[in-house]
Amino acid sequence: MKMAGLECLSEVRSMALIVFLLSLFATGSSTGQVPLLMWSSDGLPPLASPAAGHIMPRSQLTTYLNSAFGSGPHTVLLFLQDKLSKEDFTMFGGVFGNKQDSAFKNLEAALHSSPSSLVLPSLEWPGSSTIPALLQEKLGVSPLLVDLDTLSHLPFNPSDSNLLLFHLPYCTGTHKSCKEVLHNNDEIIGKVLSIMKSQNIPYTTMYTGLQPSRVISETSMSNQPMGRSLLQTAAPVVKAPIMFNMSDGPCIMLWAQNLNVSFTGTSQWTDLAEQTPTLERSMCNDSSSLLVLDYQTLGITLSFAMSQRFYPVSARNWFSLNTVQLQANGTTASFIGSRNIYAPAEYSFHCESVTSFSDALLSPNNTNPNTTQWRLNFIDFQIQGFGLANETKFSYASDCAGFFTAGIWMGLLTSLLMVLILIYGLHMIMQLNTMDRFDDPKGPSISVPQSE
Repeated sequence: MKMAGLECLSEVRSMALIVFLLSLFATGSSTGQVPLLMWSSDGLPPLASPAAGHIMPRSQLTTYLNSAFGSGPHTVLLFLQDKLSKEDFTMFGGVFGNKQDSAFKNLEAALHSSPSSLVLPSLEWPGSSTIPALLQEKLGVSPLLVDLDTLSHLPFNPSDSNLLLFHLPYCTGTHKSCKEVLHNNDEIIGKVLSIMKSQNIPYTTMYTGLQPSRVISETSMSNQPMGRSLLQTAAPVVKAPIMFNMSDGPCIMLWAQNLNVSFTGTSQWTDLAEQTPTLERSMCNDSSSLLVLDYQTLGITLSFAMSQRFYPVSARNWFSLNTVQLQANGTTASFIGSRNIYAPAEYSFHCESVTSFSDALLSPNNTNPNTTQWRLNFIDFQIQGFGLANETKFSYASDCAGFFTAGIWMGLLTSLLMVLILIYGLHMIMQLNTMDRFDDPKGPSISVPQSE
């Protein structure tokens, strides 16, 4: 039992060594690389460990094969898998004591029992695909594609070289998982090696892939600017506001991200902000302004009627958006906004959402039953009908969102209640009186008069 445990530990260390070498020497470019595992029952010539990130080219592989198969007959078992990468050993190998979960049990045992082995983590991709041609050139025989059924009945002549090719599939993601496919391939390798050992034939085994199973694409740095540079996103394109001009300059300005209108009461909206209107019927003076947006291509007209007046209480002029009218197909719907949409006359009015149906700032005022389903929904809406002192820019905006929201009021009232409770508690503590006279057990008892 102890010997079996030592053998298991040794095999786990062998697989860990494979994964370590594959990860250490393939830290460079990961494009177009496949690993190559090679071991022999008789031994292999030594090869210096490749530097980290080094990819073995075809010329270097050819030189090593010349030294490995220099003279005499050789029997080579070439296991060519459709795809193979070092990540397959990392994900499915028995590393860190995970012996039972390993998909390469027979491969680990073969490497452990072999007198010498070679692990090349980064073999050039075109070089791996030409390995059969290189072996055919060195051995002087053509590769013979065999399987388990034909291998046991295949006659071997020790005086002749043999090149046996075994094709191994890779997972396609349709029927079996990658671990199951690799485990089945490992079983095939184990059975082939058992047959070769039973016939007492010396052999050299190579296990590699035709192409990498995982390719990490690299971005070319040749066209990238060197050194540090300021990273910034492109500025978003901001639409110009709708502006109605008189002879002495602009007098009405309107801007909105979306001017959505609906005639059916459903989610089918028409965004008028994407169209270009005409402003021929607009007008403005010192007391009233009318902005008429004619969308002739859609047959829709949207009108904004504003007025201003002096309020003695605030001692200033205020303007309000009295009505918004929507006209289509000869039918007109009116919406009243004077109760909610107002601002000082020298300011503009802004609101993130101006609607006529939910949290409505525009109240429907329709007597026509055909327009009861008409709706307005203006997003990021801003308008100014008077006092355009900045000419092409809006004046300071009076926003529809008040400073003291419901959440702020709740926080203030709760804090005030807690402060009052604290003050009451401190007041009660300050009213506690301590005794100013104490009883002496050696003297007469204290007499407290009832009148005190």
